[in-house]
Amino acid sequence: MFFTISLYLALAVFGVGLLYKISTWFRHRIGLDAREFSATERAAAAIQGIAVTLFSGKIFTLLRVFIVDVLLQIRVLRQDFLRWLMHICLYAGFMLLLLMHALDKFITSVLFPEYYSTINPFMFLRDLFGFMVILGIVIALYRRFVMKVPRLQTGGQDYYALIILAVIMISGVLLEGTKITSYSRYQDMVEEYTVAADEEELRALETYWVKEFGVVSPTVKAPFDEELLKSGREAHDMTCAQCHSKPQWAFMGYSTAQIIRPIALGLDRANIAEILWYIHFLACWLGLAYLPFCKMFHIFASPLSLLANSVMDKESSSPANIATRQILELDACTHCGSCTVNCSVGIAFESIPNLNILPSEKIASIKNLVSDSHLTGQQLRHLQEGIFLCTNCERCTVACPVGINLQDMWFSVREALLDRGYPEFLMLSPFSYYRGLMRQSLVEDGYREPLARAREAIAAECRLMTMPETSLPLTPSDREFKTALTLSALASTFSVCFGCQSCTTVCPVVANYDNPEEVLGMLPHQIMHACGLGVRDLALGSNMLWDCLTCYQCQEHCPQGVCITDVLYELKNVAVKQASEKIPEEMGISL
Repeated sequence: MFFTISLYLALAVFGVGLLYKISTWFRHRIGLDAREFSATERAAAAIQGIAVTLFSGKIFTLLRVFIVDVLLQIRVLRQDFLRWLMHICLYAGFMLLLLMHALDKFITSVLFPEYYSTINPFMFLRDLFGFMVILGIVIALYRRFVMKVPRLQTGGQDYYALIILAVIMISGVLLEGTKITSYSRYQDMVEEYTVAADEEELRALETYWVKEFGVVSPTVKAPFDEELLKSGREAHDMTCAQCHSKPQWAFMGYSTAQIIRPIALGLDRANIAEILWYIHFLACWLGLAYLPFCKMFHIFASPLSLLANSVMDKESSSPANIATRQILELDACTHCGSCTVNCSVGIAFESIPNLNILPSEKIASIKNLVSDSHLTGQQLRHLQEGIFLCTNCERCTVACPVGINLQDMWFSVREALLDRGYPEFLMLSPFSYYRGLMRQSLVEDGYREPLARAREAIAAECRLMTMPETSLPLTPSDREFKTALTLSALASTFSVCFGCQSCTTVCPVVANYDNPEEVLGMLPHQIMHACGLGVRDLALGSNMLWDCLTCYQCQEHCPQGVCITDVLYELKNVAVKQASEKIPEEMGISL
């Protein structure tokens, strides 16, 4: 009764959690476009999209993806055989154990009326599936702690998944082994199922079970009398054979029974089997009840992500369904690290200790962002920096084994973060190139406003020179500023500039304006002079720094070999660092 009530309770908690998770796919949103649709509209669009897909030619695409990518996981196999073996063992073993063993009252017993957990093929299959899960856990531990895959991070959810699976599997194997050797369990079975047997028949049956089934008896020991064994076999065939296969088929449990055989009687007297049963049951209960809220939920979300991405594209799919799919993809992430290993800028993590640079680690931060969890200003800035330090090379999207369109996700989150009002200085760098390409998908103000905000934040610290008649008070040479520039071999070349103006003459940005000083402030050769004089405000306060196309025309034409573009790069870094240090902690927080 306790088991049944607890199982129904666990299923109820799982069901409620599952419904809650599914509801978040329609309630939460990533990006600005998703704000246009309510949860009801998105749910209706999803139902309509599913119906249209199922009754179209795309159904064959879904079937192909389900077999190739969901069941066989060919995407993972193409990348790494060891990781594929781990995924297959964990995914297939866990799901088959869940369906055949954990939910046997609802599935296996219904499909097979003669089902008993102690007969074949069910006894063998239970151990086989359990062995697959244990092998998967061993491979996962090997990859994470022995191989130490570059930049692969192990978080709390990874530890939880490994620990809960290990507890379930190990306690299950130990429980099976102690049951095989348990003399008290054997006696209970005899009392319940053996009818009108005399003492000689019972002794014969016990002898047979000690010899063939691994029971450890306090009275019956080897060697065994052949006639007694023959009588015991006959008694077994009449009363036990129909619901008990040889325990050797349960190869993990039987091996455990052989190992604990010398101490089996002591374990039996201490009632260890019952203790292990409670440990195993509680671990399964916790695993099932908490499944919708942990990393392991991807066993349901990942197949949905693969199927959805196989029939959806940005051009033809409903924007409401795109918004729903992106939230689903957050739950589909397995935290396998494939995107991080293949990331073009992942190496930057070695110099910039921001976990959000790594694609697989950004997912957790984005989950907190879309669920309206309280994020500090520093956490938001770290996420924004990690999102912007992306070259949009799509290597993460291509490598993802569950088909998450990570590039689209980064773009949506980037715009949502910029809308919060925090200035992002990487907007003024080549990292904003992809955003420029996607300009048509943004409203005009949505594109220009973040750029203006970043420049205004810098202008607040560096007096911007945009008018030729603007004058600045004479300030002494800033030695610290000049020293910072000379630390770079390329940036230090400003010192040999003699003002020939070749750089300004060939600059396409300068040539674009009739009165360039009015728009740009200081021109390239003037910026070099400002650096030589050590006048920080003049060197950092020009729009020319941020309008530079980095075409290197100035650098290639300089007769003195001044690395002008590289000097401008260094000045940008100095200006950004100076402005970043002055931004208050609470700036940009609007949760």
